[in-house]
Amino acid sequence: MHTQIHMCIPTFIQTYIHRKMYTVLINTWRRNDLLKQSVAHYAGCSSVDAIHVVWSEIEPPSATLQAYLKRSVHLKSKNKNRPDLRFNLNEEDNLNNRFRPIEGLRTDAIFSVDDDVIFPCSTLEFAFSVWQSAPDSMVGFVPRMHWVDSKNHDVRRYTYGGWWSVWWMGTYSMVLSKAAFLHKKYLDMYTNQMPASIREYVIKERNCEDVAMSFLVANATGAPPIWVKGKIFEIGSTGISSLKGHSERRTRCLNDFVFLYGHMPLVASNVKAVNACDKWFW
Repeated sequence: MHTQIHMCIPTFIQTYIHRKMYTVLINTWRRNDLLKQSVAHYAGCSSVDAIHVVWSEIEPPSATLQAYLKRSVHLKSKNKNRPDLRFNLNEEDNLNNRFRPIEGLRTDAIFSVDDDVIFPCSTLEFAFSVWQSAPDSMVGFVPRMHWVDSKNHDVRRYTYGGWWSVWWMGTYSMVLSKAAFLHKKYLDMYTNQMPASIREYVIKERNCEDVAMSFLVANATGAPPIWVKGKIFEIGSTGISSLKGHSERRTRCLNDFVFLYGHMPLVASNVKAVNACDKWFW
């Protein structure tokens, strides 16, 4: 016979966690060494309430890995409210998994991040404060853009622009979910309200779930995302963005999503949030 202990968290503490803390949602795939580094790092950030790992491998995480990560959280956490570590297990490898709704989340804010990038806690604190000022927006570190293809006069088509396009043009219309704050409501909207044809497209193409989320938020808000300038430490090897034909595939995604939505919801911006405390000139 098991004894169950039910803990009642005071309302004022629930409100504090709800508004003043965030959940880290780490997307990983067969890179346990990177996952260990990421979990250990984010466990040491004072505003992190929970760390959820999106696990899409066929085999569940080993007991050894789970024990290692739990021990890391215990050692690295700097506050009495130690982050809750959980694995979000999925039955199949599907890029849509990173945006599945999560039961029991205590925070509105989610920091969606890939396992191969790490941000200093101070950088995250600043970005979180920016998100708190605009909680319906996506607030992130990796901007991308789109523009109208002027070569095609018969049909309005768009081109996807990577970092160098953003740097050259000084504008952006997306922040990628590999490193972005967003409201937890968008997980439900992505899974249950966004056109199913877009999720099916992501499964088929094995790409563009981040573009799909940008479309979703822009369509819901009619506003641009917010780009935060911050330090980024890449701890993994190059990803699919370095593969040949990546930009062309993303451009195809853009135009196919426009067709599925019936319009282009993305909104361009040239606003960049910079922490003045870290700059001599701003």
